[in-house]
Amino acid sequence: MPKKLKIAILIMAAGTSSRMKAIKQLLPWGNTTLIGNALRNTQDSNANTILTVLGAYREEIIQATDFKGCETIYNPDWKMGLGNSIACGTKHLLGQDPDYDGILVMLTDQPLIDDLYLNVLIHNFSKTKHSIVATKYNNRVGVPAIFGKIHFEALLALNSDYGAKEIIKTHINDVLSLSPNGKEVDIDTLEEYERVKKSNK
Repeated sequence: MPKKLKIAILIMAAGTSSRMKAIKQLLPWGNTTLIGNALRNTQDSNANTILTVLGAYREEIIQATDFKGCETIYNPDWKMGLGNSIACGTKHLLGQDPDYDGILVMLTDQPLIDDLYLNVLIHNFSKTKHSIVATKYNNRVGVPAIFGKIHFEALLALNSDYGAKEIIKTHINDVLSLSPNGKEVDIDTLEEYERVKKSNK
């Protein structure tokens, strides 16, 4: 049996999209919103801790979202990009508990990433010798991804819009990549949102 590891999930909800005329995190999805959907799936996963990093539209998101006891933090430097927000969230997590075995970084704009896939990532991380378990795309590997302890310093040092993919690229030989079977679709425009929403009713 794979050993039980202590895993934290970082939900990245700090950014905004110049191609959206709406608050992307609050777009309707099922009977909730994109951020509500992400929260529900993480809560149903085998992770120990869930932390949401907020930035743009923080007040609107907090007012419209039931975080159900899940902690949120605000990154005042969210405009510096995704990497900065990942570093902010990682610093907060490790300040509370330095003994996590892995940190799973995920986005709110991938609504098909469900608790089943999150658990696949966690399960594979618990039994592999690889220090990163990441999601396979057509021509790259990316998030959602779990980073082992050896990469925590690199997460803390992120400070750009490139996010965690630079760590993955630098340590590609340490990466176990998993296929999400179509669940990896992300939403960057209202047109993409409408299309994905329509095909997943």
